[in-house]
Amino acid sequence: MTPDALILAFVLVLLAALAVIAFYSHRRQQRFKPTQSRDHIFRCTKCDYVYTDDEDVELSRCPQCGTMNEEMEF
Repeated sequence: MTPDALILAFVLVLLAALAVIAFYSHRRQQRFKPTQSRDHIFRCTKCDYVYTDDEDVELSRCPQCGTMNEEMEF
């Protein structure tokens, strides 16, 4: 094996190892990140209670007093 081929093989092995470590690190970070909630935020017009409900709900009943409320806009 020529010195040029030996150096090329060594560099390729190092790059492959670096790629595997980067991929593993990225996958590990993705696994532990909290997922963003798609719930909507509501504030009761009667008792001012703040709560969340599913994203497909336009009107939601307050768990404290039972009043129907619209989604809060920020």
